[in-house]
Amino acid sequence: MNILIVEDDFVCRTLLQKLLTSYGSCHIASNGKEALTAFEQSLSKNDRYDLICLDIMMPEMDGQEALQKIRKLEDERKIGGTDIVKVIMITALTDPKNIMKAFIKGHCEAYITKPIDPDQLLAEMKKLGLIESDESTTID
Repeated sequence: MNILIVEDDFVCRTLLQKLLTSYGSCHIASNGKEALTAFEQSLSKNDRYDLICLDIMMPEMDGQEALQKIRKLEDERKIGGTDIVKVIMITALTDPKNIMKAFIKGHCEAYITKPIDPDQLLAEMKKLGLIESDESTTID
């Protein structure tokens, strides 16, 4: 599985990378602009991401804007249905406005609030069909 972790906070980024490395190749972006560049490159190389873990509050381009641009790129390339990248928003924002914006305007598949609960993240990945139900891991 190809995974893009988009997180400006070093501790959260490290935690996600440590958790997800056992499930696939993890790439890192520290803001929305870097995420968009990485996503465009993955499309150009025909080595698309299966999962993007995307923070909302970041410098240069926030996660909401980055997600909308990612979906626009997929639309332009006629990528749809089950072929779109699965996006899990991982953020400290718990207000209904941001949650609804992520689902409605950005079309994310899941929304997890910080602090990151590894079991919740793995459960969402299972729901999305990214990992098998019997797969599990722990963070040391």
